[in-house]
Amino acid sequence: MVLAILIPEWSFLTIFLSICMVTLSVPLMIRRTKFLYALKNVPHPSALPIVGNAYQLNCTQEGEKWHVRRKLLTPTFHSGLLETYLKTIKEETNVLISCLEKEVDKWFNIVPFAKRVALDIICDTAMGYKLNSQKNLTKLKVDYVEAVDKVASIVQMRFTNVWLSFDSIFKLTKSGKEHDHSIQIIQEFVSKVIVKRKAEWKSDANFNNSKKKRQALLDLLLQISQNGTILSDEDIYEEVNTFMYAGHDTLATSISWTLYALGRNPEYQQKILEEYNDMMMDTDEITLENIHKLTWLEACIKEQWRLYPVTPLIARQIYKPIEIMSNQIPPGSTVLINSYLLHRDDRFFPEPHIYRPERFLPDGPKLPPYAFIPFSAGSRNCIGWKFATLVVKIAILSVLKAFHVEALDKEDELRFISELVLVNANGLRLKLTPR
Repeated sequence: MVLAILIPEWSFLTIFLSICMVTLSVPLMIRRTKFLYALKNVPHPSALPIVGNAYQLNCTQEGEKWHVRRKLLTPTFHSGLLETYLKTIKEETNVLISCLEKEVDKWFNIVPFAKRVALDIICDTAMGYKLNSQKNLTKLKVDYVEAVDKVASIVQMRFTNVWLSFDSIFKLTKSGKEHDHSIQIIQEFVSKVIVKRKAEWKSDANFNNSKKKRQALLDLLLQISQNGTILSDEDIYEEVNTFMYAGHDTLATSISWTLYALGRNPEYQQKILEEYNDMMMDTDEITLENIHKLTWLEACIKEQWRLYPVTPLIARQIYKPIEIMSNQIPPGSTVLINSYLLHRDDRFFPEPHIYRPERFLPDGPKLPPYAFIPFSAGSRNCIGWKFATLVVKIAILSVLKAFHVEALDKEDELRFISELVLVNANGLRLKLTPR
């Protein structure tokens, strides 16, 4: 009545509808504000229990802890240790070749094979444990392999579903129960391996010094743990699990996409093999020294990482105000770097959708910093990037030496789906022909 007197031209119906709109809008605005505030204050990815506190993946108050751990772990990826890992990588890729021999002259999905070889390599190098997922699987090992895959798919689902990001809701769902069961399987498996390894250390004082014994990441962690004063058992568990979880899926994805790209562009298979044969006239032994001299192999892998980045989205939490292209990014924001789009910027990559490894040959154009970031960039880049590159190089070279590769799906037929890594909905179907 008062509003009608003050604003005579308004009808009672208009006033009534306005009050209704305000009544409905205010609670929605409050809820939206609370939601955005909650997002800005998320301390770490709640959907990543498999890697413990996920300190490698967030930039919160754990920064000091991350820095200490990074400093401790960096020496474990020096070239001397890569030489130690080299034997394991070659052994497991030879097993891969024997498995692929059963698939010749028919179309098949390469991804499961790449996952199993990556998991075997990671298990041996991270824990010193022969999983043998490519050949002989006991029930415990089968459960572990399936649990790792199950957790990966559920974690991604939680990232893309707002409701499931709340633990109280998620734990009531079928996926929540499957997730917890899979986590339990993984924890029990890794814990058993760690306990067994620690027992070997205690029973044999010379265990770690044996020249015949290859040092796994777990051995090095036990060595620097100093009976728990520097790294606790929980810390060791986190490091081993992070390496295994982050490592096997990314390696498998890199191997699969590289074989797909070479299958679509077979002329580059020949260039790789010709360079290899010219360099290896006197020996057939792959070493750290000669594998890094194969420029066509490296260029083809990098071009695949450009077109099909393993992790197409990289997230960073902002804790100090920064400016990007004259835009102020306030603290509490989450920034997503889309490497899939970044790597297809035609300012730096002419005809960006074309597979052209020549871009990455030694005499190719020099790229500006951060135009190409297959392993992220900055202080929190992938600590194991040299190890990953070595694994992918040896796996690809081994397959090309044994088989000619064809890829079934054309580039415009690919259907990417949202997972932690870049995945094609129908897998990556190849046909192998013996050379």
